[in-house]
Amino acid sequence: MNGKVRLGEFLQTRRSQLQPEDLGIPDYGERRRVQGLRREELASLAGVSVSYYTRLEQGQSLNASPQVLDAIARALRLEEAERLHLHNLARSSATGPGRGRRPAPERVTDATGQLLEALAHVPAIVTGRRSDVLAWNRLGHALFAGHLDPGAPDRPAGRPNMARLVFLDAHTRDLYADWPAKARAVVGNLRLVAGLHPDDTALHALVGELSAKSADFASMWADHRVTACAVATYEMRHPLVGPLTVTQQTLSQGQAQGQGQNIVVATAEADSPARTTLALLAQVTPQHDPARPGIRAGSGSG
Repeated sequence: MNGKVRLGEFLQTRRSQLQPEDLGIPDYGERRRVQGLRREELASLAGVSVSYYTRLEQGQSLNASPQVLDAIARALRLEEAERLHLHNLARSSATGPGRGRRPAPERVTDATGQLLEALAHVPAIVTGRRSDVLAWNRLGHALFAGHLDPGAPDRPAGRPNMARLVFLDAHTRDLYADWPAKARAVVGNLRLVAGLHPDDTALHALVGELSAKSADFASMWADHRVTACAVATYEMRHPLVGPLTVTQQTLSQGQAQGQGQNIVVATAEADSPARTTLALLAQVTPQHDPARPGIRAGSGSG
């Protein structure tokens, strides 16, 4: 799908999700033929001509200025991550389709491996931009994917992928009490990455696979929601230690979120039942690597 189509679909979908009454637009009792705002209403709110906005939505107008895009973002009530996503889509539309390419295999840097090792007492995993698990420490493996081989991230061809796990793995689906919230966060992040890397063939293949295998994913992907989830709280139902509420924080490594590797850590409030549960998980989880206790670095050249 080229950049013009992605931009048009994003604008059309988000326009359809806005209700006129929420924006103070009277309906005069008329029956509307379109869901959400009309193009002329959105154009008026953004301060652009209807013809210009129509061309932009249809992929016929290139090189929209940042000021116009910001005006449209305000009219669409976009959040900051969504505004940046709009700019990325417009940039991709203006430059035209690039040559699809499969980026070089991702690997964990020495610095990231050291940070993961320093987090030995906190569940932590390292993910690539397409949500492949590049590494995890002992508790990260135990909390997020204890049913999988602890050495899986060391094998680039068979690395776990968190998006696949959330949508296609029954264990992971059961792990989250509010699975839809977790699923929406995963899809929203993939949307953000897709806007940043429109020519990533591996990412397109992942989206195609998930769309074909999961009706839930296909529906959420069509919603065009964009989410940069730096911090989120989830109630988890772990099969070994029971329920616990953790805060998952995503720490970006040297680049803007969505562009590079991230370390995802799970923490719990001091003196909380969840903190006790995490301590119990540490006690019942065996050491995997005698040479580097608690670390599965997955840092081979792959």
